[in-house]
Amino acid sequence: MVLEEKSSRIFNSTFVRPAQFYLSGFSNIPHVKYFYVFLCFVYIMTVLGNGFLLSVIYLVKTLHTPKYLIVFNLALVDLCGSTALIPKLLDTFLFDRRYIVYEACLSYMFFVFFFGAVESWTLVFMAYDRFIAICFPLRYHSFVTKPAIVAMLLFKWIFLLSIIGLMVGLLDRISFCRSLVIRSFFCDHGPVYRLACNDITLNVIAVYLVFITVLCIPLILIIFTYVCISVALNRIVSGEKRLRALKTCTSHLILVGVFFLPLLGTNFASVASHIHPNARIINSTLTHTIPALLNPIIYALKTEEMLNAIKKLYKRYSLSSTNSQKFQNHQTVEQHCIHINKC
Repeated sequence: MVLEEKSSRIFNSTFVRPAQFYLSGFSNIPHVKYFYVFLCFVYIMTVLGNGFLLSVIYLVKTLHTPKYLIVFNLALVDLCGSTALIPKLLDTFLFDRRYIVYEACLSYMFFVFFFGAVESWTLVFMAYDRFIAICFPLRYHSFVTKPAIVAMLLFKWIFLLSIIGLMVGLLDRISFCRSLVIRSFFCDHGPVYRLACNDITLNVIAVYLVFITVLCIPLILIIFTYVCISVALNRIVSGEKRLRALKTCTSHLILVGVFFLPLLGTNFASVASHIHPNARIINSTLTHTIPALLNPIIYALKTEEMLNAIKKLYKRYSLSSTNSQKFQNHQTVEQHCIHINKC
């Protein structure tokens, strides 16, 4: 009895940290490499789309407003989030490098979850911008200012950095003395902490904390803002003004649907019923990658201000290229005339 107590104390005080984990990914799917090629295409288009959106906002001075500061932040987060996930995923499965170092696994997990959390709260700030613009139009420029938006964005980054850092950091206090195979396409938090063989109560609490902070509260706040917006729109007598105000919200509502619905669907389905690991991995992969691809397309095509800014940028560069061509032609003619006079 004494020996058992001693051995249990030694076991509880010893933390087993593996040198590497093994990412299992998909199992027994034919032609799965086509899916990875598709993800490669998604990543290229995500980089081009978000890079283009960032460039337009940066170059067009009329877009240097608090609203487009939030959009700039969203595009930056989409770019960073996709870069944190997809290149490593392709390297792991296309080139069959499935072993990942323990520390690299935790870093991988942190950045994927962190940028996902930042995107969730960025959508809340976009809802806040629409809420003030429609419900309090006369006070919009008092409430939605550049310093206020910058302060909100900075607070969000720091707060979410600490929350996600806490969730990932708590993995360092558990022992991994069972299987070291992570049944996912990346170092997902759930499949990793379930490999532990000691108490994981704090890890479960951290999961609920992140779930409430990153998914539940943002979604509740967005729903609340749109309830207030719908009440304010019903008070508008003119149907034309109501439609114009509603159009400013459609792009944001599409972004919210694209981001939250697949994420909530995947989480609830995994809790409510048994999902085949391959189906869960495909759903999770698309949930993490498709919103970042669609966000710049939706916002660039649905927002009149953005379309006008793109046209303005196109005219500016086409005019400058025409002028430079004329200048070069003029210089060529002058040089030709000088040459004839010399002769």
